[in-house]
Amino acid sequence: MTANNAPSPQAAGRGAGPRRNGKIAASIGAVIVAVLWAFPVYWMLNSAFLPGVVLEKTTPTFLPFGGSLDNFRAVIADGSFLRALGMSLIVAGATVVFCLLFAFLAALAISRFRFRGRRGFVLSVLFIQMLPAEGMFIAQYKLMGTLGLSSLVGVSIIYIAAVTPFTIWMLRGFVAGVPVELEEAAMVDGLSRTQAFLRITFPLLAPGLIASGVYAFLQAWNEFTVALVILQNSAEHTLPLWLRGFIQQSASRAIDWGQVMAASTLVAIPVIIFFVLVQGRMTSGLVSGAVKG
Repeated sequence: MTANNAPSPQAAGRGAGPRRNGKIAASIGAVIVAVLWAFPVYWMLNSAFLPGVVLEKTTPTFLPFGGSLDNFRAVIADGSFLRALGMSLIVAGATVVFCLLFAFLAALAISRFRFRGRRGFVLSVLFIQMLPAEGMFIAQYKLMGTLGLSSLVGVSIIYIAAVTPFTIWMLRGFVAGVPVELEEAAMVDGLSRTQAFLRITFPLLAPGLIASGVYAFLQAWNEFTVALVILQNSAEHTLPLWLRGFIQQSASRAIDWGQVMAASTLVAIPVIIFFVLVQGRMTSGLVSGAVKG
């Protein structure tokens, strides 16, 4: 009966053909989308190495043959880039550290413990995420001005407050995904609750912490509007504000697009380096440590 109901080799071949063609079409479509997505980044890099006279031609130059690092040298020689880089690193670093600390403790609390007000706390986290950031600019500006925090400290506080709710929600999923039985088994073997958490649970949460840290870093690194409203002192401008000022200075003497693209590339490089350093942890399995023992 089984042999009679089995499909013939010809029928199996006819069914495999459309599936194979569908996969090929999907792969081609994915490659096209990837090329369209990556082309602006490639065009920025390509233009960063070309002089302005080449970029002003009506015929586009798709390869930087004959290019140089002159645009990068001109941007760095300005001196304000390195200062803005330091400001962005301070703000982004503080945001990542404090946001992960607060969000991690909150995620542990709502995932591992039952306490009065737990539901209200979770709902408040979701409600904060629904508030439009633009609606709070004036209140934030007045608050920071009243407290005398119209500086990097004030911007860092606002970034931490803005990123922490979503980070709590992200980490809550990671913490809930680690079975509490792992800690209980370790406690049966003689470990205290703290030791069981640090040796068993915490290593399994590393991918979640890295992913949340990347999100917090990108939010703080690329944020422009809050910094524009709060930071009145040009000496404390972060890289997005510096790039805006650089373009405005360039526009006053006819925009040098080669230098603008070089400046944009320099702003993006730290993000790329950070992602390369942590991407291994992001792609690792959440419970790989439990499998390895």
